[in-house]
Amino acid sequence: MFILFFGGVFLSSCNEEARGFALPAGDIEEGKKIYKTLDCNTCHSIAGIEWKGGTDSLKVHLGGVVTRKKTYRELVTSIINPSHKIAQGYKRQGTTHEGLSKMVNYNEIMTVQELIDLVSFLQSEYEIVSPATDYYPYY
Repeated sequence: MFILFFGGVFLSSCNEEARGFALPAGDIEEGKKIYKTLDCNTCHSIAGIEWKGGTDSLKVHLGGVVTRKKTYRELVTSIINPSHKIAQGYKRQGTTHEGLSKMVNYNEIMTVQELIDLVSFLQSEYEIVSPATDYYPYY
């Protein structure tokens, strides 16, 4: 618990321009197990993993083809402080009356290694492609 608290304090002290934050290498397969063990697939969907949510559940898709990969900082922040940034499309269904995320707080449950492995797994689920452009250079 102390380590997660310290990690949260460290991350919160970083300003938005901070560079160089990087976790050590994690185990993607362990991260996948943690994703399932913590029942992340009740509200989040990832291709190839059974989604446990019901018809009235929030379904937030993770992974897939994107033009920009989620950074360590973004993923760690989303896990340890899910109310920090909530996508506009999820504000009504995915938040409490106070505007906080309904995501379970795992800060007292998850170890730092589990966080590292989970982030490694999540990052591995994104496929980066170049954005489409209509730009044609002059010849």
